[in-house]
Amino acid sequence: MELRKMKEAIRKEQLDGWLFCNFRHRDKLADEILKIRSGFTNSRRWIYAVPLEGEPLKIVHAIEGEALNDLPGREITYISRDDLLAGLKRLGGKRWGVHSSPALAAISYLDAGTAETFREAGLILCSAAGLVQRFKGLLDRDAIASHERAAEHLYQIVEIAWDRVKRAYTGGMELYEGNIQDLINDEFARRHLVTDHLPIVAAGGNSGNPHYDFSGMGARFKEGDVIQFDLWAKENKPGAVIADISWAGIFAAGAPEGIAKTFGDLVNAREGALRYIEEELSSCRNLSGADVDRKTRSLLIDLGYEAALKHRTGHGIDTEVHGSGVNMDSVEFPDSRLILEGSCFSLEPGIYFPDFGFRTEIDVYIQNGRPVVSGGGYRRQFGLLCCGEESGIL
Repeated sequence: MELRKMKEAIRKEQLDGWLFCNFRHRDKLADEILKIRSGFTNSRRWIYAVPLEGEPLKIVHAIEGEALNDLPGREITYISRDDLLAGLKRLGGKRWGVHSSPALAAISYLDAGTAETFREAGLILCSAAGLVQRFKGLLDRDAIASHERAAEHLYQIVEIAWDRVKRAYTGGMELYEGNIQDLINDEFARRHLVTDHLPIVAAGGNSGNPHYDFSGMGARFKEGDVIQFDLWAKENKPGAVIADISWAGIFAAGAPEGIAKTFGDLVNAREGALRYIEEELSSCRNLSGADVDRKTRSLLIDLGYEAALKHRTGHGIDTEVHGSGVNMDSVEFPDSRLILEGSCFSLEPGIYFPDFGFRTEIDVYIQNGRPVVSGGGYRRQFGLLCCGEESGIL
């Protein structure tokens, strides 16, 4: 357990400590951070308090006294609820970060009953969202290198997938969503990449569904269909960091003017978000994920797309595709956390209509105070891919 790193996060978030607890392994975040074995019996609450100053305190039930044996700190045991309250009162009067947030559901594991017990013992509860970001959601040099390698693979895979689409179009061959999904999965396996979900391949009206899924071979590509790819994966090794990109094209020799303009507006919003981040950070101004989402959303709303916006601008990325760091979000799960050195996140505004939709996604991380677009060896998508082009990557 990285106690020094925890205490540094506590200091920077101006809290008195970080409070972990679990019951029946409900809080997977606590188990992950503290490296608690998933097979260990957890039929009674345990509490682990990491203060800014001094040693941690372990509070465990008498019949599960070994629950936190692998962690440093002094230990007290309890049997009754009164015993538990007596132990917790040692922590009273201080501001503790806990896994709860009214806005960020991804870290809200603390149940209301346990929170009430903590308050009854005199603890002051604050959200640990900032602690989680600083401890788990910021990438160091090795993590960035892992992320970059994954991004390079994904861009190569997109090029292979789009070449397959073009060959089918120019050759007049039938092609289904499942054909491209299988191709991408085969490339993942060949490159020793792993993912938690099948890649999204959506044709025609299916592209208007951000989380589209299908069984079997899915839909057949038809003339004029918008095609959406969304793929994410990481190296198959401990600590590997995900890369996550989305590309769009059209199953036609060229894009109709209206569709091409809509996609261009979307790309301009994405690039506007990137410029906004660079300008704010270069001016040493604090910038939150909610700020970026509001800026991007306003660019699209001003162009008349408000009714077509279905999701936030982006999400944090680390060892998980939806990571523990700051999200570019002011509407779904409003995220007031700051974009910090080592933050990694997607920029993926989307526009969705009943008959088609677009999402264009890049990954960005903050290094030396500046935003860096992942996969620098490949140019990010600025124009809609068309089957009449010589090259799939623009």
